[in-house]
Amino acid sequence: MSVNGNRNTVLYESITGDSGGNETTHLLSNGSTPTRGRGASFAFSVFNLMNAIMGSGILGLSYAMACTGIVGFIILLILVSSLATYSIHLLLKLCDKTGINSYEDLGGRALRNPGKVLVGVTILIQNVGAMASYLFILKSELPAAIRSFISSDSTGNAWYDNGRLLLILITLCVVLPLSILPKIGFLGYTSSFAFFFMLYFAVVVVVKKWSIPCPLPHNVTSLSGTFQVSNSSDSECTPKLFVISSESAYAIPTMAFSFLCHTTVLPIYCELDRPSKAKMQNVVTVSISLSFLLYLISALFGYLTFYAHVNSELLLSYDVYISGDIMVMTVRLFVLLAVLLTVPLIHFPARKAVIMLLSGQRPFSWLTHIIATLTILGVVLILAVFVPDIRNVFGVVGSTTSSCLLFVFPGIFYLRISSEPLRSPDSIGAVLLMVFGIIMGLISFSIIVITWVQSS
Repeated sequence: MSVNGNRNTVLYESITGDSGGNETTHLLSNGSTPTRGRGASFAFSVFNLMNAIMGSGILGLSYAMACTGIVGFIILLILVSSLATYSIHLLLKLCDKTGINSYEDLGGRALRNPGKVLVGVTILIQNVGAMASYLFILKSELPAAIRSFISSDSTGNAWYDNGRLLLILITLCVVLPLSILPKIGFLGYTSSFAFFFMLYFAVVVVVKKWSIPCPLPHNVTSLSGTFQVSNSSDSECTPKLFVISSESAYAIPTMAFSFLCHTTVLPIYCELDRPSKAKMQNVVTVSISLSFLLYLISALFGYLTFYAHVNSELLLSYDVYISGDIMVMTVRLFVLLAVLLTVPLIHFPARKAVIMLLSGQRPFSWLTHIIATLTILGVVLILAVFVPDIRNVFGVVGSTTSSCLLFVFPGIFYLRISSEPLRSPDSIGAVLLMVFGIIMGLISFSIIVITWVQSS
């Protein structure tokens, strides 16, 4: 992007072809909206970016802490969040330098047309996979979450027990209206709700730390409310500072994917009110810092509740020991709603990639906009409704696309586009970022394939 003065004028000319620097023309290079108008506020931009960062991955961080220890987890979380922030810094610096405000166009600038196509396809695969996985989670978990609030004497043939029907209804009534909005800034309202849902999740995890005894009960009889305490010693209630095991390899991919928001950073930047690199960098810093805080609190207190017995999905651990707890039932519903509200946000860059790949730099068209929206949502809905288990398939693909978008592409693009010498701090950082991304992608891919084969 750009900052002020002449560079701001150059940016508008390069994006819009308007030598007069007409600020009513929208900043997005693919013409995603007809007019620029007033941009999104700082707060809404933070909410949108946080919503892109935080998803169902927060449920697995307590398990990641159990696999690495408290200190090991904190070190890795700081490392991954810092690298994610730095990779976004490189993207914003390239936008400021070149006037390009699109991840796909940065790929085109660095690697010509094949690079543009590669980035667009990568974004499309990653985001379609994420949307399909989120909708698959909703199809599987939402009926049970709703049923937990209904009296036990109700029959099992209610409409809300049909996960496919429920998914189709919420897609048509919630996801489609939000996805068809022309500007990502409008989603700041729903993203604010998603943030408070995740905040409530963290609060519940902290409160429930004192509701479950340690050592953990062995045989739980939830109907009578009685527990048979196991013979485990109090040593199980001692937190581990460092843990190194075969399970520790799962921690870094879990944390890295928990900070993936790079496909939405530039669209949010484009719609920011009076955009500048410094202002967007502040949005990124605040968003990642708040996400880091919520991640750390929920992971720490979830781990201190169950220790080595924590489930890979945290909420399932509560079901074993305090089944029917109203706060846990509520937080499960809120997490699912937060996941639901994330789908329109990650749909935006997927649609943007499709339109850019097929239409290039053509002016905004409502017809193209609507057709692309309906097509992408249709494909995602079909995958979520009819494919029995898509999470493993997209897990394998996502392990590579996520690593590329998070670490590899920003490093390569900076080295190809920037004119700085290779010994400059940012160039060295770009090399390290690229190497880290390749290693993490290989580790993630290997772990998921091995787990997939073993489960089969």
